[in-house]
Amino acid sequence: MPELGSVRLRDSSSVLPGGFWAAVAVWLEKPQVLNKRLCGSTVGKQWDLGEESGPEGMDVNPILAVLGGMSGPVGEACDEEMLKLLSGYGNRRGGSGTVTLRTLIPKANPHYPSCRPRTDMVIRDLANSIVTFLPLDEANQAKKNNIYQIRLKRVQDDEWSISLFTLCSEGWECDGVVYPKITWMKNELLSKLAKWSTEDKKSEFKSTLSLIAVDKYSQLYQCLKEKYRDMVKVWPEVTDPEKFVYEDVAIATYLLILWEEERSQKQLREKQSFVDLGCGNGLLVHILSNEGHPGRGIDVRRRKIWDMYGPQTILEESAILPNDDYLFPDTDWIIGNHSDELTPWLPVIASRSSYSCCYFVLPCCFFNFYGKYNRKSTKKTQYREYLDFVKEVGDQCGFNVEEDCLRIPSTKRVCLIGMSRTYPPTQEKLIDEQRTLYIKSQHTDSLGLSSKSSLDQDDSRHLDCHASDTQVGNLDSSLVPPEKLTESWMPGFQPREKEERIRNCALLPRDFIDKTVLQVAKLLLDSNSEEKDPRINDQSKSVWDTGRSLTLREVAEHLEVDTLQKLKNECGGLQTLLRNNHQVFEVINSNVSIRDWRQEVHTNTNKRRPEAKRTAPSDVLKTRLCWFYVNHPSGCPRAAESCPYAHGAEELRPSLMPRKNRNSAPDGYCSSSLVLM
Repeated sequence: MPELGSVRLRDSSSVLPGGFWAAVAVWLEKPQVLNKRLCGSTVGKQWDLGEESGPEGMDVNPILAVLGGMSGPVGEACDEEMLKLLSGYGNRRGGSGTVTLRTLIPKANPHYPSCRPRTDMVIRDLANSIVTFLPLDEANQAKKNNIYQIRLKRVQDDEWSISLFTLCSEGWECDGVVYPKITWMKNELLSKLAKWSTEDKKSEFKSTLSLIAVDKYSQLYQCLKEKYRDMVKVWPEVTDPEKFVYEDVAIATYLLILWEEERSQKQLREKQSFVDLGCGNGLLVHILSNEGHPGRGIDVRRRKIWDMYGPQTILEESAILPNDDYLFPDTDWIIGNHSDELTPWLPVIASRSSYSCCYFVLPCCFFNFYGKYNRKSTKKTQYREYLDFVKEVGDQCGFNVEEDCLRIPSTKRVCLIGMSRTYPPTQEKLIDEQRTLYIKSQHTDSLGLSSKSSLDQDDSRHLDCHASDTQVGNLDSSLVPPEKLTESWMPGFQPREKEERIRNCALLPRDFIDKTVLQVAKLLLDSNSEEKDPRINDQSKSVWDTGRSLTLREVAEHLEVDTLQKLKNECGGLQTLLRNNHQVFEVINSNVSIRDWRQEVHTNTNKRRPEAKRTAPSDVLKTRLCWFYVNHPSGCPRAAESCPYAHGAEELRPSLMPRKNRNSAPDGYCSSSLVLM
């Protein structure tokens, strides 16, 4: 029969057919990456093609067994060529290829209540670059209508094709989850396999949920999501309720499955106890406590939502200092969820609390023992290097550290887990001496390294990205009981203040911001003619001057050292200042240019926004002078009637909005950092 679909691709890097099999491995082991209705898959027994031993319950030749038991006769609607090829696999001896049993696990979805895990047999024919998927029913017999093949074929030179074939031309049984529509297979699966086949890129991280049972996770997550979804409606914090609620539900699900498997392995009867250091909104503590695990959360600052949980959720407003008075000998697990400057201390606290104490840490902001973490290598991403550092801390503390990737709505979703030790209890004293030496060596390294420039990195993303809702329990010692002010494990450790000062360049003096904005704008506009838009060379006044584009580094080279230092001291940097002034500048991939508002009017993103967010409120229109009207040599790119700012003093009208006490723009002037578009 003819192919159902085909995608052509060019292999300029000569990665095929190896790249094809790497792409097939992704579809085999991580199908949820493409099919979002799947939770994942589990790969079972694998044997060589032609081997005379299959999994338990199958005949000597498993392939022949499933083909021989196909329901329904093999009629004209079946591809005889494919059937002959499959039968040949069963009779082949010593062929190059593998046979694998895979179970697809759908997400627990109320819209598809009858959908359950399905098993298929995957045959990889390495010699012919063909992979075949044979779905199996409960009796381990092939479902004839849903057998499909993906074939790689060289067309000519570096041009290849990836094609889709099915055994039967009619009768494909689509359930919308495990078995998608044929059109989806042709349009989505083939194109993604083609892309993956020529990508020469390997992930730095493990597959998601590699340490727990995916099927159990899917069922429990859906259950907890339904149970705690009403928290979104009553969320009293200023943070995004959907992100924080569903993220904590996912983390709680992971921990509950992990702890269940630990109890099974260690034959424990009682549920594990825990302490969440830097618990923030306390929702993770609330869920774990409700699910039967005794525990408590500690944070530097009390949250509004704490009062909603009830007495069964134990939350404490207190500081955590790295010393002997902040150990938890009766606790099974120490949790650090975005624990900021306490992150490297989590393995230390767990190791010194008791020999049986374990830890779970989800690193986010980059801190070492002493302060901000300084990069030591450019061969890795900063995130990967920091994860390796936190893992190294766990190794030095005597843990067998495991890494896994969570399924949460966050870019920082890799967790590190210490569940067992590398040494017997009798060596505890010796290992603790080694921990002490390691911590002291890190202190020395921190003092010896200079802070990284804020030129290309926005420090506020790393130092305080969760300051609004997940602050760690580090603050001034006035909130620490006097009896606990003992010697710290690291002299010079600076605990975080209780009240976090906003440090994102928004509180810099108004005149300093305006001066810097104007300086950068002139730099972009005072360019050579060949660097400008070529339409400007005709000196036509009707063409608006867009200036040139410069990298952040090039812009910084023209600014004074004192200016850059003042920006850096605000934990932001040049990029933060320019992004805050997005009315004037556009920053994309570390390149800065003057924003052309003529190009912003009919974007697809703008069309998707609600009408209320597409236009400025009427009570703020024309209450400030337009920055472009005042400062740009070509004036404003928009006509006066379409610009929300005043083009001249005659258009100004009084503002009905309350003016901020600090850092307000002068009356009648557009603050470039306060934009309403």
